[in-house]
Amino acid sequence: MEKTKKFEDLLVWKKGHVFVLMVYKLTKQFPKEEVYGLTSQFRRAAVSITANIAEGYKRLSNKEKLRFYNIAQASLEECRYFIILAKDLKYAKNVDKERELIQEVSKMLNAYCRSIVSKS
Repeated sequence: MEKTKKFEDLLVWKKGHVFVLMVYKLTKQFPKEEVYGLTSQFRRAAVSITANIAEGYKRLSNKEKLRFYNIAQASLEECRYFIILAKDLKYAKNVDKERELIQEVSKMLNAYCRSIVSKS
């Protein structure tokens, strides 16, 4: 794992941030009646991924870091479901880019967690 000075230097955070921006763009086209439903939930879960990576970054103990990264992983899975739901509801036609990016972020986050566990 590379040495970093701030959470913005983490590649997993950078990719996660790109995903958040994609979610905001995608959900702009959702029906207005979903503003307090799927749109809000999807955006909240996407932001939670990068917010928990950022918060975990400054935690001093590996146990605390892993706790926040695990929350990020759970939010990531929540987003994975919202992508399926949005497609099934026909709110979004092509979500291949979002699926690919979320898969990439998931793999990176899992690898990051494994490296922290192996250091413990």
